[in-house]
Amino acid sequence: MERYSMKTVQSKDGTVLAYDMFGSGPALIFITGATCFRTFEPVIHDAQIFAQAFTVYNYDRRGRGDSGNTLPYRIEREIEDIEAMIDTAGGAAYLYGHSSGAILALEAAMELGDKVKKLVIYDPPYVHDETYQKEFKELSDKLSMLLDSGKKEEAILLFLTDPTGVGIPGEVVTGMQQLPHWKTMVALAPTLVYDTAIASRYAPIKQVSQFTTPTHIIVGEHSPTSMHEIAAQLSEGMPHAKYSKLTGQDHLVDPEQILESLTSFLKQ
Repeated sequence: MERYSMKTVQSKDGTVLAYDMFGSGPALIFITGATCFRTFEPVIHDAQIFAQAFTVYNYDRRGRGDSGNTLPYRIEREIEDIEAMIDTAGGAAYLYGHSSGAILALEAAMELGDKVKKLVIYDPPYVHDETYQKEFKELSDKLSMLLDSGKKEEAILLFLTDPTGVGIPGEVVTGMQQLPHWKTMVALAPTLVYDTAIASRYAPIKQVSQFTTPTHIIVGEHSPTSMHEIAAQLSEGMPHAKYSKLTGQDHLVDPEQILESLTSFLKQ
């Protein structure tokens, strides 16, 4: 699979974003979720699969990998980062976002108009009720306390194992700690506060009623119930939305199945 060496682009606030490109074809901006970075093996694998049909722009979100981290953090700055990636790709592109990246992709598409040709989002983790929002706030507070004490690894472990976070079984996380990229993942721990801020928002159900960008909302059959509820609400509220449930899939979705969805929706 053709891969270009690392490139950089500057966002509106001066933050330098690092990115790689894979494949050829229409431009697809790949927006990852929490704890992900562009050189993480699962992310590279996804990008290479998608590159069978697209030119994939795989970038480090701010605060991750080789990208900068201008403070204070605001969600609006991440939307500007996405716009910088779209401009780098020629001024208009498709977006694919996963998890918190799905929220960013939708918010960016609502803001950037014709720069986003079509949008595909998987498992957007907006909060769906006050109880879940309270649990997210509690998780965010715990993460902030750990990070303020310099306990980055403890923060990552909490986020990965807590049911309100990722909810990965402890034995799986133990295996992750043996991977070469574990240190990089620990280094991006401060961005967990960014992702909890993103995911503590309610879905923009009223706003999407005026949203005209063709959108495919996808949820895994075995993904959390809250994500099913949010995906259904968004699809009902959007005039140009397609809604799909991927059989046998959970939040860690098979990229081959996503590629099939991307190809059939974006290239039709």
